[in-house]
Order: sequence, then structure tokens, then C-alpha cells
Amino acid sequence: MPEGHTIHRLAARHRELFGGRVVAASSPQGRFAEGAARISGRELVDTDAYGKHLLHRYAGGAVLHVHLGLYGKFSDGPAPAPLPVGEVRLRLLSPANWLDLRGPAACELLDPPELDALLARLGPDPLRADAKPERAYAAIARSERPLMALLMDQSIVAGTGLIYVTEALFRAGLRPTTPGRRLRPKQWAAIWDDLCVLMRSGVEVGRIDTVRSVHLPEAMGRAPRVDRHGGEVYVYRRAGQPCLVCATKVRTALQGARNAYWCPTCQR
Repeated sequence: MPEGHTIHRLAARHRELFGGRVVAASSPQGRFAEGAARISGRELVDTDAYGKHLLHRYAGGAVLHVHLGLYGKFSDGPAPAPLPVGEVRLRLLSPANWLDLRGPAACELLDPPELDALLARLGPDPLRADAKPERAYAAIARSERPLMALLMDQSIVAGTGLIYVTEALFRAGLRPTTPGRRLRPKQWAAIWDDLCVLMRSGVEVGRIDTVRSVHLPEAMGRAPRVDRHGGEVYVYRRAGQPCLVCATKVRTALQGARNAYWCPTCQR
């Protein structure tokens, strides 16, 4: 599932392609035909992202909500648009560009109360200027749940997924299994600031890089990481490999339904 930086990049991309323009909308697949008809012929006023949720705001107040889930994907290109291929849930067209959406977990129009309810369920997003990290800490500090589970809970922190959470905990020197109630305010402030920096970098470069300059391949004389997720990381999906800081073998274990990764020496 895409992490929050990807959704913020999509919001910026869609604003660039269609912002301030009247769009023609359709649902070649048919599953969003009624919703597409409601926004077709309207101006896309603005786009926005909150955590893993993408919002298109149209003239007249219509708000399109998209959650990509595990399988959702956007594609776009310059006009003319190709013939729809596969299960295209939504197609947007302007004289200059086209945009297709396939396989989302959610593609729906929300009225103001529904939008308010959605946003109320989400924790603060490190990529948003209006984020209030103290809300997240209030939930973390009273919980016995492991930090990994808490930081991946979208009702506590919006937009963080397994990679960012795993790497932020390594950089903070905390194990994924640490109970939330043990996290001190200064530790939380450091984790939040780190997430803001790492995720903003992700928006800028389009991949997740979490290692400091002294641990980059060129600085350490090591081969670059080869992984379908790309980017340089400390422990994520590096089980059995030496920690880039202390050379201890990185460990992994199931935490809930997800794989946790940590260094037993650097994270105590």
C-alpha cells in the first residue's frame, strides 16, 4: 500500500495536470458511472492529501475521495487518451491530458458531513502544516500497544506505513515492541520531527530514503540496496544483513500481521 508521501505527490501531480480546468469524467468499468457523471463538466478547483487519502475538490462542492489500498494505481499522459484497457474505475480528460484510476479500495463522492467524518477518524499527518502531533502523543502515551502498531494506526498518525515506521523507530533507538506508554514526550517530539523530514524528502524525490549521509553506499564503500521499494534504509527488509551502524545482524519477527525489523544492538 502506498505510504503518505506517494499520495501527496499524486495530489500535486493531479493539480498540475487538471487544476483550474474543466474535466470530462467517465467510468469505463461502470462501477463509478453515477459519480463520474456528477463531476463531469465541472472545474477541478484543487487537490489535497490527508494521510493515505486523496481528495479532488470540484466546483459546486463535490469532493472525490480516493484510497488506493493495496492494488489501486493512477496512470496519466498527454492527450489524446488511449482506449481504456483493463478495469478503469475513473477516467478524467481535459484538452491537454488524461488520467486513469484502476483498482482503488475507495473511489467515491463525499458530502461535507461524510468528509468531516473521514477526516475526524484520522490522526495528524506529518506532511500537513495543520498537523497537531500532540493529539497522536496523547493516544500513544496511554496505550500498552507496541509502538510499531501505534504508529501504523491511521487514527493515530496518518500517512505512515511499515517502511517509515520501521525506519523512524530505528533512528530513534527504540524497538518496535516498546509499549506506547513508555515513550517520553521528548522521544515523541524527536520521532515526529524525523517523520516530517523523512516524508518531505519522500515527496521531493519520490522514494523512501532514511539513512544518514555517513551510511550511504558511497560513504561506506558498499553496494547500493536493490529492492523493488527502492531507497536506502537501515533495517526494513534487511533481515540477516549487518546493521549499517554496528554490524549486528538485523532481526525480523511477526508483529501482529506484519513483519517487524530491528537491530538488537542499536534499538534497546
